[in-house]
Amino acid sequence: MAHDERAATARRAAAAGAAVAAELFRDDLAVERKDGKTDLVTRADREAEAAVLDAIAESFPEEPVVAEETASGAAVPEEGPAWIVDPIDGTNNFVRGIPVWATAVAAVVDGEAVGAAVVLPALDDTYVADGEGARLNGEPLGVSPRTDPDTQSVAPTFWWGLDRRAEYGAAATEIVERFGDLVRFRSAQATLAMVAAGSLDATFTNRETNAWDTVAGAFLVRQAGGRVTDLDGDRWRHDSRGLVASSGHNHDAAVAAARAVDDHRSE
Repeated sequence: MAHDERAATARRAAAAGAAVAAELFRDDLAVERKDGKTDLVTRADREAEAAVLDAIAESFPEEPVVAEETASGAAVPEEGPAWIVDPIDGTNNFVRGIPVWATAVAAVVDGEAVGAAVVLPALDDTYVADGEGARLNGEPLGVSPRTDPDTQSVAPTFWWGLDRRAEYGAAATEIVERFGDLVRFRSAQATLAMVAAGSLDATFTNRETNAWDTVAGAFLVRQAGGRVTDLDGDRWRHDSRGLVASSGHNHDAAVAAARAVDDHRSE
């Protein structure tokens, strides 16, 4: 079946999940911890994910899904189609009433994205990417044209745990010494979407990443004309360690920053 139908399904599914989550945003939800003090989950995560899975099943009922809350142990298959789902990326923001969180869905074939949607309902923003490019709220988008590092804004993404704060400190130092400013949004998919839209110039981590936190946003960046690599500067895949996404301007400096952070790696 054509990839454009997969991309359209990704958008519909992300919108369905985002609508459910938005109804519960700033509601009095019970919060559970999955693994550590900052790894949270709520009823909204589970109900939003169910809505996403239902929407995918309407068009592609037999295809495998890698989803954060219900299939987090599953791996992205190297052959054939699959779906990658994060119902609420940025749950810590969600539970504290901060509007930067996203529902993300990616369609992949043979391990490579062919369509994706990242919906930030509290901001009324819908990012989509397909074979034709990337769009924000229906309008074409592209990465930042800034070339002067002193004018660029860069975000560290993903969270270094309590036993890895030296890496977080190193990331902050590398950014403020190499670029104009540091910002952090606590949602990887939202951050990647902002790189795609040119609101940010780059983002990086040296950490291992989960497919549901990265694949949709990385595809957005690429389809918007940006670059996404691993710590060696090679093309990023869902199973790479580390991620560097940028407009492409001064990408090597962002890679160097990520590698310097990795020198502080404690596990």
